[in-house]
Amino acid sequence: MAMDHVARLASERAVVVFTASNCSMGDVVTSLLSSLGVNAAVHDLDRDPRGLEMQRELARRLGADAGRGTPTVPAVFVGGNLVGGTNRVMALHLSGELVPMLRNAGALWL
Repeated sequence: MAMDHVARLASERAVVVFTASNCSMGDVVTSLLSSLGVNAAVHDLDRDPRGLEMQRELARRLGADAGRGTPTVPAVFVGGNLVGGTNRVMALHLSGELVPMLRNAGALWL
């Protein structure tokens, strides 16, 4: 059930960020995307009644272990596909791969 909910939310826009209201790395990722002209859908899991379920599903997809301090948020989806967390998004940006990925997903018009 959480898997279906995450998949549905992840497909609602070209870029979707699952984060928590107190997650500074979520703020970093959403600021980067905004500076590139992306209007991402942002879901604060700590404000969603199904947030804990969704966080467990994201941890499973990321191969993370939330119980061991491995971050499960932010989790960024582009074109409905899980890209990863902050490190992956920043690496894609620095390598010049993020903007083409965003364009291909329809998140950028230029």
